[in-house]
Amino acid sequence: MKGFILASLTLALSGCQLLPEQSAEPQNTAQNVPASANTQVDYVAMLQALEQNDMQQDNANHRLFVPYQHHKTVVNYVEQMALELVDTMQQESELGIAITSFVDLDASLKNSSQLGNQLSETMMHQLQKFGFGVVDFKTMDIISVTSRGDFVMSRDVEELAERRIASHVLTGTLIYRPNGVEVNARVINLNSKLVIASAQKVIPYFVLKNESIKSATARVN
Repeated sequence: MKGFILASLTLALSGCQLLPEQSAEPQNTAQNVPASANTQVDYVAMLQALEQNDMQQDNANHRLFVPYQHHKTVVNYVEQMALELVDTMQQESELGIAITSFVDLDASLKNSSQLGNQLSETMMHQLQKFGFGVVDFKTMDIISVTSRGDFVMSRDVEELAERRIASHVLTGTLIYRPNGVEVNARVINLNSKLVIASAQKVIPYFVLKNESIKSATARVN
């Protein structure tokens, strides 16, 4: 593209140099100066426009950059977010944090996905690893023994503990950006609704694709 424009400009300037020789009538020198100046101004302006287009194209290519090989995983991003939360949250031995699914930032705030559920599961491990008390509210008071297996976890509200077993909750939202999913996490005091810690990261789409993580709404929220 740049070569074509430069070639066109060269031909145009060459044609301007030949015009005085082909003209039968002498031209005023004062009139030639503005014409030459205008030609140079146009030439510089076209080069500047060309460079600006190249910069815009480079920026677009950078936003759409997808590496052939990388070692980043969702766990790496969650670990960084957990570190941000720990930096702004006071560690207390009696602190009980329940972790819920991360949801899409829509009108209902009730739509989760495979990514949203995986983030909550990974965050549970990370916070517990950093020494915080993590509460799994999906644990039943009894172990259910069946022919299909032995279970202690459930999503049936009637089978779960009725008493409050957590003082804080960690939750978050998902925003779908052009280059990846923006994850916003926060730890909230259940009594005062005060946000005591927060973190934010953008997980690129190529990382999610590499781990075959789907962002469509999950069956179980």
